[in-house]
Amino acid sequence: MRKNTILVVLALFFLASCKNENNKNIEKQQITYLSFGDTINDSNVISKEQMATNYKGLKEGDTIHVKFSSKINSVCKSKGCWMNLDLGNNQESFVKFKDYGFFMPLNSDGREVIVNGKAFVTTTTVEELRHFAEDAGKSKEEISKITEPKYTLSFEANGVLMKE
Repeated sequence: MRKNTILVVLALFFLASCKNENNKNIEKQQITYLSFGDTINDSNVISKEQMATNYKGLKEGDTIHVKFSSKINSVCKSKGCWMNLDLGNNQESFVKFKDYGFFMPLNSDGREVIVNGKAFVTTTTVEELRHFAEDAGKSKEEISKITEPKYTLSFEANGVLMKE
């Protein structure tokens, strides 16, 4: 009887140690981020598709506070002062940073990010569009082809997390 009790106790210790090892492996798989601007976390994040749907309901003057995840399509090549995020279906959100308070690394294209802030829609003037095209490194020929204002899905981020 004592031998059976000892074997059961040893088996329980063995199982408990395996469970702890599994928990350690799960912890190692957590995503790490580089943080820019205000401190934010990766909870309550909506997808880029949900964000695209949210934009459809906005008109100029409307603002919604939201946190969403997406991929950076492009970033300002001058100093990282704006970025375009993929919303799917050939749509992008044009992101600037609150109070010009932080910038993104110039080589951030293609990286996954979470942005927190306010979404709104606006009409971007020809002058602004040409300025942004210049920041993006477009040729003078490409810039001269910009002749009409553009309806823009805009976002002012107060914090950004970028996957390492």
